[in-house]
Amino acid sequence: MFIRRSLTWLRDKVVSSARNILLKILASGPIPRHVAFVLDGNRRYARKHHKPIFQGHSDGFLALRRMLEICLRLNVKCVSAYVFSIENYKRQAEEVSALMALAEEKLIEITRHGDLLDEYGVRLNIVGNEKLLPEAVRKAARRAEDMTRHNKRAVLNLHMSYTSRDEIATAVASCVRNSIHEGCTDSIITEKDIDTQLMTSLGGSPPLDILIRPSGVQRLSDYMLWQCCEDTQIQFCPTYWPDFGLFDFIPIILDYQRKIWNTPRRISV
Repeated sequence: MFIRRSLTWLRDKVVSSARNILLKILASGPIPRHVAFVLDGNRRYARKHHKPIFQGHSDGFLALRRMLEICLRLNVKCVSAYVFSIENYKRQAEEVSALMALAEEKLIEITRHGDLLDEYGVRLNIVGNEKLLPEAVRKAARRAEDMTRHNKRAVLNLHMSYTSRDEIATAVASCVRNSIHEGCTDSIITEKDIDTQLMTSLGGSPPLDILIRPSGVQRLSDYMLWQCCEDTQIQFCPTYWPDFGLFDFIPIILDYQRKIWNTPRRISV
């Protein structure tokens, strides 16, 4: 038993050291400021491994924590994750309840001293229509946001009860209210006005550089449609989200760096 534990410890140590070396090499090149993940494939992963659907979602949260730490080690300034769409409320009530309970549990974990967000100085933003969330989840979310509000090194956006259409509609409504409050009855609402009222902008997020969707599905599913501008690199990956890891992420970062290096620079005259 002692020998087995020693070998396991040695293996984990070697894997950790190799991972850190890889991350240092990657970090020597250009690094995206903002990376977004669509947490897709949890249910198919569960069925593939003969697990309950709830376990697939739980393993998905572990994958999010794993990828968040990798991004923070690379000095990515903002990570966004599509956790729960407004459309997901149409799923079976049992699955929705289990997901809400899991979200509450993970948000409570975040508030504990020494959590990953506290260690790396990460500010948490819950992005979405919070009115649709159960009261217990809203309470846990507010507490987690308040406890990380002082963190300035990086930002984590958890998109819960979210769709891009709802975000854009909310931003436009805010622009209209602001215009009326200022007494402007004939003002024109511009793209810049809407952009400043988006939930991600209000949370201090930089422009989106990379959007990653695992599980082999090639669509955006109403996620950050406004933010996916001409400079955003959209990457699709066949791996189910709970299995997504460093070796899925490395080719994406290398592709980002290659495109940055190959982009002609404007020369000031």
